[in-house]
Amino acid sequence: MRSRMLATAGAVSLALSLSAAVPASALTSGPARPSPAVKAPPDIPLANVKAHLSQLQSIANANGGNRAHGRPGHKATIDYIKGKLDAAGFQTAIQTFSYGGATGYNLIADWPGGDANNVLMTGAHSDSVTAGPGINDNGSGSAAILETALAVAREGLKPAKHLRFGWWGAEELGLIGSNYYVNNLPSAERSKIKGYLNFDMVGSPNPGYFAYDGDGSSGSGGPAGSAEIENVLRAYFSSINVAVRDTAFDGRSDYGGFIRYGIPAGGMFTGAEGRKTSAEAQLWGGQAGVAYDRCYHSSCDTSSNINDPALDRNADAIAYAVWTLAGGGGEPPGDTVYADDLEADTGWTANAGGSDTATSGRFERAVPQTTTYSGTTLQLPGNSGSTALVTGSSAGADAGANDIDGGTTSIQSAPISVPAGSKTLSFSWYLAHLNNASSSDYLRVRVVGPNGTTTVLDQAASAANRAAAWQPKTADISAYAGQSVRIQVEAADAGGASLVEAGLDDIKITK
Repeated sequence: MRSRMLATAGAVSLALSLSAAVPASALTSGPARPSPAVKAPPDIPLANVKAHLSQLQSIANANGGNRAHGRPGHKATIDYIKGKLDAAGFQTAIQTFSYGGATGYNLIADWPGGDANNVLMTGAHSDSVTAGPGINDNGSGSAAILETALAVAREGLKPAKHLRFGWWGAEELGLIGSNYYVNNLPSAERSKIKGYLNFDMVGSPNPGYFAYDGDGSSGSGGPAGSAEIENVLRAYFSSINVAVRDTAFDGRSDYGGFIRYGIPAGGMFTGAEGRKTSAEAQLWGGQAGVAYDRCYHSSCDTSSNINDPALDRNADAIAYAVWTLAGGGGEPPGDTVYADDLEADTGWTANAGGSDTATSGRFERAVPQTTTYSGTTLQLPGNSGSTALVTGSSAGADAGANDIDGGTTSIQSAPISVPAGSKTLSFSWYLAHLNNASSSDYLRVRVVGPNGTTTVLDQAASAANRAAAWQPKTADISAYAGQSVRIQVEAADAGGASLVEAGLDDIKITK
């Protein structure tokens, strides 16, 4: 990932050639619109991704300790990736350009078939800085999308969309390669790219889980359609109970050239030189106050500078996004039998029992507005979309205008049929409050069946400022297999006057 201080690509003298020359028509050859073979997204073997990283480390070791633009290590990287793709049946082309007096390389790989007018592209930069081998930045993204592409070949995927993968050169010098690719596509070809997925640093040793802010919920959204990409990635992480936070579309990586042309984009990022906060350490583990990647742009960014769980999760998320967005699959791993992202009305009923006592901040399915008091965020937008179950969706004139007041508020789902067999309930939630709260204030989630009730979340407040943050929760509800149940959500401001907000989103039952 390029430094924020590096200049962006300006007026540069660039020249194009295609080694392994593949005519443009060949890059979109194959059946025009095959019937998609609907398959579940595969698990991407971590061992395979790590094997690619080992090869990139060996390439750096043999070429002056780096894989930087204009150095032999970068060309060797491109050759390694191209060899794997060629053997798997991809149609590949090397695009060359000139920058800083040196030749740079982009590698483009197309999977035959799919709608040539509807292209889903996935990319990562393949160069390092000169200071080190760049195994996290960005061997991790390069290796993860390579193994996803190889999985496409292994599975014989026949998606509705045409799949294209790209490995960019000279990203570390200002997004030179990716900008050159997008700028030099004929406008008719550029308009065929309907989505771009970017993965830059997905194995940071002290990782966070950040999605590019496609819907603009943090104030810097992408072009129309980017929210769908963000939601698909968030859905995967929700399915494995890993919370995701937004990171800005600030032009720092190779999606920059795509979004300038209005192409929807998205991706994941595990953090660079920024430091993990205490709240993030509580959410994801790791060390607070320490950089996400202590070896960012340094000689120690080697094969030992990788967090395996983060790399594994992101590689699987990439495959899930490709399969889902390309029309080749769709459900997250785990055989989902019920899912409600709350974007549509599925029959939730507020105060179903008629016993609620809250005078304001009553539960509703709505689009929540962000609410903040003295730096503490008390209400958030939805976790994966615009809508959630929230206590008083409107921000109002001040933070205390529409929070819970006066007692309890509840909302209940329509009946849900739970099939036979072992089942897991998952959802995202938050309980936020100021230091005038007490342990009498709470958020509870229950499963209500014909023969009893199980409380799956019972979160009490305390006399402390607690900011809203979507968190995952899972619970075994196998005891309700074969029964019809309802999910009941209840929150309370049950002590003295206090400022309390709660939310629930992305409810799912899986085998």
